[in-house]
Amino acid sequence: MSTTNSDANSKSNLEKEALEYHKKGRPGKLEITPTTPLISSNDLSLAYSPGVATPCLEIEKNPDNIYDYTSKGNIVAVISNGTAVLGLGNIGAAASKPVMEGKSVLFKKFADVDGIDLEVDTEDTERFVDAVSLLEPSFGGINLEDIKAPDCFIIEQKLREKMNIPVFHDDQHGTAIVTVAGIINALHLTNRKIEDTKFVSNGAGAASIACVELLKAMGAKNNNIILVDRDGVLYKGRQSNMNQWKSGHTVDTKLRTLEDALKNADVFLGLSVPGSVTKEMVKSMSEKPIIFAMANPIPEIMPEDVKSVRSDAIVATGRSDYPNQVNNVLGFPYIFRGALDVRAKEINEDMKVAAAKAIALLARENVPDEVVSAYGGDRPRYGKEYIIPSTFDPRLISVIPAAVADAAMKSGVARKRISDLEAYKDQLANRLDPTMSLMQGINAKVRKNPKRVIFAEGEDENMLKAAIEFGRNRLGIPILIGVEKRIKDQLKKIGLDENFKIEIVNSTDKKKREKYVKHLYKKLQREGQLERDVDRLVRNDRIAWGSSMIACKDADAMVTGNIRHYAASVEKLKKVVEARPGEEIFGMTMIVSKGKTILVADTNVQDFPSSERLVKVSKSCVRVARLFGFEPKVAFLSHSTFGKPISKNTKHVRDAIEMLKNDNVDFDFDGEMQPDVALNPIYQDIYPFSKIVGNANILIMPALHSAAISTKLMKVFGGGKLIGPLLIGLGLPIEVAPLRASTSEILNLASIASYSSDVIDYSN
Repeated sequence: MSTTNSDANSKSNLEKEALEYHKKGRPGKLEITPTTPLISSNDLSLAYSPGVATPCLEIEKNPDNIYDYTSKGNIVAVISNGTAVLGLGNIGAAASKPVMEGKSVLFKKFADVDGIDLEVDTEDTERFVDAVSLLEPSFGGINLEDIKAPDCFIIEQKLREKMNIPVFHDDQHGTAIVTVAGIINALHLTNRKIEDTKFVSNGAGAASIACVELLKAMGAKNNNIILVDRDGVLYKGRQSNMNQWKSGHTVDTKLRTLEDALKNADVFLGLSVPGSVTKEMVKSMSEKPIIFAMANPIPEIMPEDVKSVRSDAIVATGRSDYPNQVNNVLGFPYIFRGALDVRAKEINEDMKVAAAKAIALLARENVPDEVVSAYGGDRPRYGKEYIIPSTFDPRLISVIPAAVADAAMKSGVARKRISDLEAYKDQLANRLDPTMSLMQGINAKVRKNPKRVIFAEGEDENMLKAAIEFGRNRLGIPILIGVEKRIKDQLKKIGLDENFKIEIVNSTDKKKREKYVKHLYKKLQREGQLERDVDRLVRNDRIAWGSSMIACKDADAMVTGNIRHYAASVEKLKKVVEARPGEEIFGMTMIVSKGKTILVADTNVQDFPSSERLVKVSKSCVRVARLFGFEPKVAFLSHSTFGKPISKNTKHVRDAIEMLKNDNVDFDFDGEMQPDVALNPIYQDIYPFSKIVGNANILIMPALHSAAISTKLMKVFGGGKLIGPLLIGLGLPIEVAPLRASTSEILNLASIASYSSDVIDYSN
């Protein structure tokens, strides 16, 4: 997708959307949600007065009891004074709050740690330290963020001395841990020993110094590490622009410039400014050079420039559009998760090293089938372009916290012991939100083979925004169906130039209209449709036009709906698109809640399905589940469980199960059962004969009303996240957005439609 509007206009639109994102509904990105019931007077008496006095007294007797009776053990304070915010500089404490809220969201999403952002309005390090140190009773750990150097060194050191909980400056140590993880693997692939390796670090700020210190902790020699800042090499005796932290890393050398330092160097660490490294510098490095150019968004040297002069190089950046992204989110959520779970007094060097090694070793492991989806359907292999796991690798939550917790226990800073680390890893895995890895994987897949995707209601604001984001995120080529003037009016409304370059199609294209009429008439002529009727249908119906575009290979997939009821869209589709052979058309909704993904069907199409239809729906759900990387376990739901109570309304469910038993299918299934029996493991003791009880991830509903009601209730009140409904069994890759679907919901459906067009054979 190209654009003729100015960068300023594009930025203005992005800024407008960002402001709306943060302002819409409840302002900000966080809320406090109770974890205990408060629905009766008895609950109130336990939660507050008089019952709350009892845990208070227990904590008074033994302060460590605070971890047993409060949320302290799962809360990290994300604290900044706003003196070094992202690329914005010193913008003040208040202006840093959106960033700190964002960091708190990452804590929750990736590791189920409750982050509470605190903005401290002072640049006086002593006042800052005093304010934060007094908060120790409230938090299990302190994550310092976006504080300028050298203040960040001073603050962290003093807080670590004063506080008996982990204090971690992520800009320093988070960057260092992920960087060193990549370095470990790069050294392994190039057959180097860390103690013999020559390092050059461009940049002598907090992150660079932290990287150097962690490398030394792992065996790198002081004389083999040269730091370079804007004044050149940090050599012994230098006087200009020095401080105590830089002085600790000077070396006895005659080298004075970055160019000098890089000659015959093995590793370059860039934590500096864009364009500071040239091709000639790269040429001068040793054989098989390791280059970590981590300036963001533009690295010290672009990977393609490195490759043009050194095909033997291993390259990493801070960017997601190149292999080997160094991203702090691989570190801080999981490090705190492990530290909190053993009630660590601090995050020490042993724990940092353990985290770095755990990240590195994960990249060397074979990627199992169940996590391939996080990589866009590909199976990455350890090598030059895969030395760091994806940020959405669902195995991270199990691997890194366990390594950190183990190191804390072995180094003597843990106040609580974990006796069974394998069981702990299983517990950690249950904290994962699979939605992140699921959609990340789908998006990664569609980016590799971009498709032409139709957004049928092109004049609708949310549909238009989704189409723009689809193109902007390089997910494919968006095509809008609509009246050009109306679309241009909407473009202006959302802050874009009316000449924003995006493909618009409609029935004024006589040549295409004739082609689509010919296609549909051939299909409908024996269903009582005259050619003029079909012509009218194609001219006036966006679904008919869009589905014909796909059938005639002018597009690959489509998302529609949004401005009409779901059923109305489906009925229109069924008139012009057949079902896939052997399948039924139905709606399937993905529910993600409490770390588990459940597929529910039929949520949208058939009122009261027959036994035969339930069988077909279950088989189609299994097919889809496997496409998404899930091992299917199918539960047929009812108001009864294994015949108790017996009801005529469950007969079609019981019959469907008997049919499946005779089909010799290659998946586990059982029923009929109530939803809590299907999902809650506590019932396994009552029904030990069933593999499905407590483990189901596909729920086949007995009727449309039960499916629709349960999923809608879940969406509004359940705290879960819904993807879909997905339209399964249709003969073309088309998804229907629910009425008034949000931009993000439409965008997800467009990605799934594109993904389907690539992985499903619609010719059969």
